[in-house]
Amino acid sequence: MAEKETQESVEDGVDGGLGEGASEFADLEYLRGFGNHFSSEALKGALPEGQNSPLICPYGLYAEQISGTAFTVPRKYNQKSWLYRIKPSVTHEPFSPRQPSHGSLISDFTDSSNSSITPTQLRWKPEDIPKEKTNFIDGLYTVCGAGSPFLRHGYAVHMYAANASMEDTAFANADGDFLLVPQQGRLWIKTECGKLEVSPGEVVVLPHGFRFSVDLPDGPSRGYTVEVYSGHFQLPDLGPIGANGLADPRDFLSPVAWFEEKHIPGYTIIHKFGGELFESKQDFSPFNVVAWQGNYAPYKYNLRTFCPFNTVLFDHADPSINTVLTVPSERPGVAVVDLVVFPPRWLVAEHTFRPPYFHRNCMSEFMGLICGTYEGKAEGFLPGGASLHNCMSPHGVDTPTYEKAISEEPRPSKIDGDTLAFMFESSLIPRVTTRAMESPKRDLDYYKGWIGLRSHFDRNHVPQKVGKTR
Repeated sequence: MAEKETQESVEDGVDGGLGEGASEFADLEYLRGFGNHFSSEALKGALPEGQNSPLICPYGLYAEQISGTAFTVPRKYNQKSWLYRIKPSVTHEPFSPRQPSHGSLISDFTDSSNSSITPTQLRWKPEDIPKEKTNFIDGLYTVCGAGSPFLRHGYAVHMYAANASMEDTAFANADGDFLLVPQQGRLWIKTECGKLEVSPGEVVVLPHGFRFSVDLPDGPSRGYTVEVYSGHFQLPDLGPIGANGLADPRDFLSPVAWFEEKHIPGYTIIHKFGGELFESKQDFSPFNVVAWQGNYAPYKYNLRTFCPFNTVLFDHADPSINTVLTVPSERPGVAVVDLVVFPPRWLVAEHTFRPPYFHRNCMSEFMGLICGTYEGKAEGFLPGGASLHNCMSPHGVDTPTYEKAISEEPRPSKIDGDTLAFMFESSLIPRVTTRAMESPKRDLDYYKGWIGLRSHFDRNHVPQKVGKTR
């Protein structure tokens, strides 16, 4: 039986201006575990016994399967769920291209007309919250990516800035999984499996194909998104770390069954397909699933529950030690996308340059800052901002951080508990969208943080032996 977790979702007296909607997100329950086969029903007895698709389902519900993998993949990789709903999702009018089209949302990076490549290190300041009414969908804009949903391989990095909830509208992504990282403002997310509240410091995965809507209880909201065309996120192997550490499977939370039985003429379903947005109308809420069972469902994770590992004697651990989730490629040990977190932790290494070392990486690194100050950048990298260090482009700490680190005697110290940074790392070389390259938020002076690094070379200095004895 799945363990349930209860979370009080609304502070006393605060409903974010959503009125009755606030009560829907109070005291949410969750199902704990990663990749579990869950069973959940909002009405007792709604799940059929002994079979998935009986002639007549309990309560007269429709049985509908959603498959996240091909039917024939090995059992350990197979992901699917059975949904028991008041009306099936096929009950809608034909899709038509959404008008106006969403010019800032890019998915196919085999088309070079809307993106370019550059080895230059890039950084962006936080995006402003729109002045006009903008929901989550319209607030999405693409920064970079590689591959194509038509090829079922690759990824895209988007960001969002919004100020309005989605009204009588649901979104479904037929191109791949969405992983959202809110930086400002909570997200109240309705899905076909139930409801999730996602706060800054948490991430949520909305798998390929699921319909969802996003409400903004705190008003203005901003954050990051990675979209993956190449499969699904999974926990990384731990190898020599052993059986415990990093992200604990029990800290992943999926929603319990919840449904609304509403007649809503003109309800809009927005369908992302082949990088384009299509829309269709129906007369009922898509969140009419009374019960569900399976191992394919949305889930969230609190990054602050991550159990970090670190150097305990000398040298700086590689950032891969902080991998939360991974989408592996066909090459062993190489990821299409890794989600990496840089949480608060103790630094105790002796005779060691403790900030991130200077390096060039065959992987490409997109970084975001949720809160606080990142350990590798003393200035300029702001919460809500982002940076991109592409394949083999050199990068590392800025001048003030370097000079401070080498001038101080290393003592045990702790990275501020209010700091939380993350990285999307990929083996694929991303193209950068025209919008991102030409954005007024792009920091054109980013390179100056390294130009000030001076030579400390002194051929007359006799080195002293430090560190371990060989």
